[in-house]
Amino acid sequence: MQGKASQIINEVKKAVVGKDAIICKVLMVILAQGHILLEDIPGVGKTTLALAFSKAMSLDYKRVQFTPDVMPTDVTGFSIYNKATGKLEYKPGAALCNLFLADEINRTSSKTQSALLEVMEEGSITVDGITRSTPKPYIVIATQNPVGSAGTQMLPESQLDRFMVRLTMGYPKFGDEVEILKRKQGDDPLDSVCKVVDEQAILSMQVQTDAVYISDDLYAYIARLVSATRENSMIRLGASPRGSIALARMAQAAAYLSGRDYIVPKDVQFVFRDVIEHRILLNSQAKISSVSAGELLDGILKEVHAPSIVR
Repeated sequence: MQGKASQIINEVKKAVVGKDAIICKVLMVILAQGHILLEDIPGVGKTTLALAFSKAMSLDYKRVQFTPDVMPTDVTGFSIYNKATGKLEYKPGAALCNLFLADEINRTSSKTQSALLEVMEEGSITVDGITRSTPKPYIVIATQNPVGSAGTQMLPESQLDRFMVRLTMGYPKFGDEVEILKRKQGDDPLDSVCKVVDEQAILSMQVQTDAVYISDDLYAYIARLVSATRENSMIRLGASPRGSIALARMAQAAAYLSGRDYIVPKDVQFVFRDVIEHRILLNSQAKISSVSAGELLDGILKEVHAPSIVR
């Protein structure tokens, strides 16, 4: 693992116990210049995870607790008339920062959710016809409660597709929960998280990740995997080309964290479910057969031949 990346992970682990795989994958998304959807029950450490990353990476951090009365302007900002100057002045919204935590995003209105679409895809915000770029790097970590929880609604497919991965933290193991209790008896574990990189270092790491080599055989392998989601008899809606791009970028990040400047099939396989599962919709046949999206994707991984890479 690259030195700086390893330091970031070690700092985040001071505040987040027993979730090493999730921490690594969140860092991979940041290096791949994507956004993260954390789907989980309340209280398992999603906000703590985001705060720990913001401190370790010295990022400007803002959080919005999404409720039905949150307006799009709370996210994007708005213009207000300045009587002294006779001009409209822009008041920035919460999304203009490096790391934006959209907490319980599926509790707010569709109109407010859609305010995030441009900023997530284009890295810019348009208010009153004026477009403003977000700071670099820019990461959105959105959390949502499981569908069916009180006051929630499903995110539309167009918005789900903007998230590079969907991750679930889950309950801690028994020993990890004991450790969490012990750490909470003293100072806040977040206070022990130290800055190890700055914005320029992160941008440099992103450039290095983007330069990780992908052979033609691996490009074809990624395309075959994604294409298989569109041809499966139990999948009503397969992954889009945006899913293919996200899979390639996440594989590059996996290779980078492994200390390689080229990807291998196991990099693709490692992130395949995290990248693709939230981008597909199952049909009635799958539901009648009680087959999950994860099981179908595991089957696709077994069916699609992986190339042999000689390097």
